[in-house]
Amino acid sequence: MTKKVLAYLFLSLCCISLHAAKVWVETESFRNKGGWVTDQQFMDLMGSPYLMAHGMGIPVANASTPIEIPEKGTYHIYVRTFNWTSPWHQGEGPGKFQLGINGKKLSTVLGAKGDKWLWQYAGKTNLKQGEAILTLHDLTGFNGRCDAIYLTTDKEDIPSEESAELNLFRRRMMNLQAPAIQQQYDLVVVGGGIAGMCAAASASRLGCKVALINDRPVLGGNNSAEVRVHLGGHIEVGPNKGLGRMIREFGHSRKGNAQPEDYYEDEKKNEFIAAEENVTLFANYRAVSVKMNGECIESIIIKHIETGEEQCLKAPLFSDCTGDGTIGYLAGADYRMGREARSEFGEALAPEVADKMTMGASVQWYSVDKKKKTSFPEFSYGVEFNENNCEKVTMGEWKWETGMNFDQVNDAERIRDYGLQVVYSNWSFLKNHLKANDKYKDRSLGWVAYVAGKRESRRLLGDYILKQDDIDKNVFHEDASFTATWSIDLHFPDPDNSKKFPNAEFKAATNHIYIYPYAVPYRCLYSRNVENLFMAGRNISVTHVALGTVRVMRTTGMMGEVVGIAASLCKKYRASPREVYQHHLEELKTYMQKGMGKDGNELPDNQRFNEANKLLPVPRALMK
Repeated sequence: MTKKVLAYLFLSLCCISLHAAKVWVETESFRNKGGWVTDQQFMDLMGSPYLMAHGMGIPVANASTPIEIPEKGTYHIYVRTFNWTSPWHQGEGPGKFQLGINGKKLSTVLGAKGDKWLWQYAGKTNLKQGEAILTLHDLTGFNGRCDAIYLTTDKEDIPSEESAELNLFRRRMMNLQAPAIQQQYDLVVVGGGIAGMCAAASASRLGCKVALINDRPVLGGNNSAEVRVHLGGHIEVGPNKGLGRMIREFGHSRKGNAQPEDYYEDEKKNEFIAAEENVTLFANYRAVSVKMNGECIESIIIKHIETGEEQCLKAPLFSDCTGDGTIGYLAGADYRMGREARSEFGEALAPEVADKMTMGASVQWYSVDKKKKTSFPEFSYGVEFNENNCEKVTMGEWKWETGMNFDQVNDAERIRDYGLQVVYSNWSFLKNHLKANDKYKDRSLGWVAYVAGKRESRRLLGDYILKQDDIDKNVFHEDASFTATWSIDLHFPDPDNSKKFPNAEFKAATNHIYIYPYAVPYRCLYSRNVENLFMAGRNISVTHVALGTVRVMRTTGMMGEVVGIAASLCKKYRASPREVYQHHLEELKTYMQKGMGKDGNELPDNQRFNEANKLLPVPRALMK
């Protein structure tokens, strides 16, 4: 957008009905959220977090907040919302809700029309100057969503639908200013999953002042109670046996996917980071922009997902532990997405022709036995289930996987929503139409994830790209770091599910190709073209095939531990991540062999489970 257009837009905003009174409300900032949840997963795409009524078919408790009415008048009210089933169903959607003001509901039903995020007119009301109470009334429990509410005395004063213009308007109405104060750290870690936690803690234990950014209220990423995937892979193996011991300090004691919340022991993760005196945790903050200085990141801007407050963090070093490679992408780092051609790296498991397919995202769920007959609403919005294609199950875990043929970044909301769509549609058929449904008549949905568990998106490229040949031949690298022990586990659309739902499959299959434990080069953990950027997690420098063995969370935790150690050496020698490899490799090896975990956490780790929680054979090399 040119400066001239920006200036024109600003003048236009300033001149809109100079006498109009207006009030802007971000719903994620509601004082009482009731049963509504804050969803920030797609704010990079649609401009903001939003509130969602995630009730699994039961209307959730009202959300409410006080607002200040600047002057007495008749206010027209616009609500930004989205009919989320519209990609599959052309009619009215299920995410219905109403808006209330001062205890009175407006008659318009919101959230059920249109095919994109849009401003829906909710009606008008007479208001006095002073405090008023806004209320969101959920009508269905089926994920109605509300981004913002705009009250204006000028009916023609409708906010723009265009993304850039709307973002400018939003900032003006919220009076958001660029943060004036810049906080300085030795290392900024973006992403509070297992990789980010370990990166922050290991750097902290070696004297670095660390900022850890996490855009959710809980730590752990896919291992948190929001997603519920158990930890996979082995620790304390290979040439650097000290790596991974720190995971024993916060790792769960019970295995399993899609299990009750307490299985994932989120409080242990919080306590683990809180105990690190050198780590400042920025919970509920999302990194939204990057400032570059040549080929280095100079600073990042982080935004609070509920208040909109922004802060600027500066550091000589950054680590991208976002999973999606967001910081690398914003910084212009080289990256790949999708599957490489077989010929590019000589990988027998790669397709003959490169494509954009990735492993998908899982919306896990389970039901509970209520010991008496229960009901579930009719839910049929474009994906039809019948006696022949329904899934006769009482829970769905990793195999319920969507979006393998979509863009896991730019189509992320659609991918997650399709996960919700098939869970509700299938369960509705089992409860309401399956002929022999004795197994389901007493059961109700007990938990459905609304935070999608991703496996793959961007992979940032380092000085070395790990490939199948490295793993198959156990290629030696002088900078061997963490050890991968998981099988080459590459998910693909389940053939039977694809037959039943052509081009709309929602289940995955895999083949576990067991490997000899393999130590991955340190050079896979820093960017080849952004000089001060580390990465740890599923976004490191590997091919699609190699990702199949490094992506599980005990393994990604060890990546983070290596990054934290390397960051301390960067600080000690005023070196770049690459220069640690070039000039300080032996010192890095010494630290990796010892590890940064604390003694006295000797829990057994001699079993290995796949995503289905089935026991896998332990490689003989690990049993010595």
